[in-house]
Amino acid sequence: MNAIRFDFRSDTVTRPSADMRQAMAAAEVGDDVFGDDPSVNRLEQRMAAMLGKDAALFVPSGTQSNLLALMSHCGRGDEYIAGQNAHLYSHEAGGAAVLGSIQPQPIAHQADGTMALDDIEAAIKPDDNHYARTTVIALENTFGGKVLPVQYMQSVAAIAQRHGLGLHLDGARAFNACVALGMDIAVFTAPFDSVSICLSKGLGAPVGSVLVGRRDLIDKARRHRKMLGGGMRQSGILAAAGLHALDHHIERLAEDHRRARKLAEGLAAFAALTVTVPDTNIIFVDMERQLGARFTDFLASRGVGVTGRYGQQRWVTHLDVDDAAVEGARMVVAEFFAVEAQ
Repeated sequence: MNAIRFDFRSDTVTRPSADMRQAMAAAEVGDDVFGDDPSVNRLEQRMAAMLGKDAALFVPSGTQSNLLALMSHCGRGDEYIAGQNAHLYSHEAGGAAVLGSIQPQPIAHQADGTMALDDIEAAIKPDDNHYARTTVIALENTFGGKVLPVQYMQSVAAIAQRHGLGLHLDGARAFNACVALGMDIAVFTAPFDSVSICLSKGLGAPVGSVLVGRRDLIDKARRHRKMLGGGMRQSGILAAAGLHALDHHIERLAEDHRRARKLAEGLAAFAALTVTVPDTNIIFVDMERQLGARFTDFLASRGVGVTGRYGQQRWVTHLDVDDAAVEGARMVVAEFFAVEAQ
């Protein structure tokens, strides 16, 4: 297997910077299960304040954060509404159903990544013993790198309020959305009862997410975290990385977005590739299926890491991708199409 020189597989591949490692090494720690790890407490308090919410909970992963949110909103036999391609429905191993006994109600996405408001409202179950009880609506923003409109989120919030439902945001890359919009994250997340924020994607921390929201939901989530094995001890070492990321890695997300646009322009120069112009740091590239297999293999042979199958590739820019990496990848792409043309 060829070593990866330019890694565009995901923004989860980032490695902690030297300064972040130093902050981790110097972290003041305690036992977080007892509630006395000062670094974890600072991270939770800071995230709650940034989002304008009551409380927050530091957890090992975004998958666990979303699961804890659903389990805190729902009881056994309740139902959540989410998009057909939403990460918490399609890419988190069915955890809500398996571990929370919560029924999913998936809804088809529109071309822009939203769910039609009428479809959401039609999926809400009546108060009838024959049906699972609809309890919460879950949105995701960014969705596949797209920034869903704030007005859309507010419209979904109005539906939730009208029916007495909770509203959860899988905001794994919410800071990307806020940087792209030039919006404060407290305003962006204002309609939601709970929000999951990932620290280990574009923000560059090695581990962790934070679930933020209403006090009663976070109190339930803390108990569920212990139940699921997510109670960590001297996790201030990891929380320190998150605090460093909040201090140093939010505004620089604009650099990831700029590089994604530059990379997308280079890919779009080839007629065989259909490139979705990125809102943030994620680019989708479509092509004929057999070409896609050859292209992905060629990139791998030249040390360019992407995720791809069935004629579609996903390229993601991040903290460890600089301008030289973007240019190097563009040169490899040009080399491939030169070989194809022979």
